[in-house]
Amino acid sequence: MPPSSSETGTVAVAAEPPAAWTGTAAVLGLGSALPPTVVESDTVAARIGKASGWIERRTGIETRRHLQPDETMTDLAARAAQDALVDAGVAAAEIDVVLAATTQGDDLLPNLAPQVAARIGAVNAGACDVGAACAGFVAALPMAAAMIETGRAERILLLGADALSRFLDHDDPVTAALFGDGAGAIVIGRSTGDGAIGPVLVRSDGDQGRLVGIPGHQGPIAMDGHGTFLGAVNNLSAATAEIVARGGLALDDIDLFVYHQANRRILAGIAERLGIDGDRVVDAIAHAGNTSAASLPLALAAARRDGRLRPGSRVLLGAVGSGFTWGAGVVTW
Repeated sequence: MPPSSSETGTVAVAAEPPAAWTGTAAVLGLGSALPPTVVESDTVAARIGKASGWIERRTGIETRRHLQPDETMTDLAARAAQDALVDAGVAAAEIDVVLAATTQGDDLLPNLAPQVAARIGAVNAGACDVGAACAGFVAALPMAAAMIETGRAERILLLGADALSRFLDHDDPVTAALFGDGAGAIVIGRSTGDGAIGPVLVRSDGDQGRLVGIPGHQGPIAMDGHGTFLGAVNNLSAATAEIVARGGLALDDIDLFVYHQANRRILAGIAERLGIDGDRVVDAIAHAGNTSAASLPLALAAARRDGRLRPGSRVLLGAVGSGFTWGAGVVTW
């Protein structure tokens, strides 16, 4: 056995840290998960005293998924995480950091991220939650990319997961029709090809924070529907124009516009404001509803299933949420 440092009188010296990496972060894998329970819009409409078809006409939502009391968001998020890891060809033990964009996990404490890390076997990962409501996924994206690009991590699992059905007043006509539960995930690492996470901006306006929120810790969700609609269209339109210009691009250079799936009228309003062909705007709201922080990865997964999201696609991501928070970024798939 070699002598210890105390026996030799020497001082242990830490190994040299790895040299900073100078490349670009990219998305390596994508996963998604929805609860099995389907809630029809006509069922919700009947409860809130509206006619058949009323919800679909106003929101574009036909069905949404809700977790049952014996189901957990940790399980749902872990399914999405494992799906993304398989897609990326990355083992859970290779993940350095787990970031979970969520309003709240199964408990106020502990946070969702460390619970998911343990569930999937990410035994070497640090883990924390990012709270920016429906904009949480796009808010966490530059954090993850920055850690990769500065060499502080090599592989990061970024989750978007929410179960806002747990905070609903199911008799409220403003909110009961909108929210579904779901989880999505991406694995982020060093780009080895054309894929890249480009410029991302995040913004907030706390003076507008009461447009949508959960007072206290138990709910229910309260929303100023008209104010939220205007804030979403105005801020996402402006953020889109700004981030495209920051990347030295034009709107015509973007293949797909993937916005937070809050309401079909918001998607149409942004497309009209910017003069974007509606075929380039992903609309995946019909069978998921507003899944809050899970919205963007679920919409990406839907676009990949229908063949519109392909390697080399240049994608504009944008989301708006309570806080009032919003952000946008450009990703080359």
